[in-house]
Amino acid sequence: MTLTRRRLASAGPAWLLAATGLAGLIAPAPAHAQFTVFDPTNYAQNVLQAARALQTINNQITSLQNEAQMLIGQARSLASLPYSSLAALQAQVDHTRELLGQAQGLAYDVAQIREAFRSQYGAVALSASDAALTQRAETRWGAAVAGFEDALKVQAGVVGGLGASRDQLTNLIGQSQGAVGGLQAAQAGNQLLALQAQQLADLLALSAAQGRAQALEAADRAAARADAKARFSRFIGSAGTP
Repeated sequence: MTLTRRRLASAGPAWLLAATGLAGLIAPAPAHAQFTVFDPTNYAQNVLQAARALQTINNQITSLQNEAQMLIGQARSLASLPYSSLAALQAQVDHTRELLGQAQGLAYDVAQIREAFRSQYGAVALSASDAALTQRAETRWGAAVAGFEDALKVQAGVVGGLGASRDQLTNLIGQSQGAVGGLQAAQAGNQLLALQAQQLADLLALSAAQGRAQALEAADRAAARADAKARFSRFIGSAGTP
């Protein structure tokens, strides 16, 4: 027996155990065992798909936010003006109409004016007595004085309403400047136009009252000349009678 064989033989069971362990380490793996393999191409595609999905979600969120802002803007644009001067303007117009309705002596009525001019301002018969002529003159003078009084009352009413009109103008300008939408701005503008219309109506009423007073005065002067002519003609007629 050679030296090598003698050494292996002397090693005995220990050698067998070492050999057996080494054989186990280098033995091939079972057929059913699997290993995970990293595929960088597939991983990159998955990441790209996830990024695209996230971008789609972000786009949808942005679109919803834009729609919400658009709806909020529309709501503001359609918001009604929380202020109305209509009642105050109507009250001022009604007050002016009431003053005009209080016309004394000769009202703003076509039929009444026609009748008054026929009986009081028209031509007078030569046979009219002095008492009748005096009565006509007194009636006309009363109507003329009442016409001037009516004009002064209307003027006082218009001037008295200037303070209320100024307050309405201030409030409407403030509402117009603070309007949050197109509807509020349009409503404030319409109310400003209504205020101007009310002021124009007051000026028209004042002009009518003053014109009425002046017309009554002029008609009274014309009728007085007609009465004087009738008296003179009667006087000449009576003087020529033997």
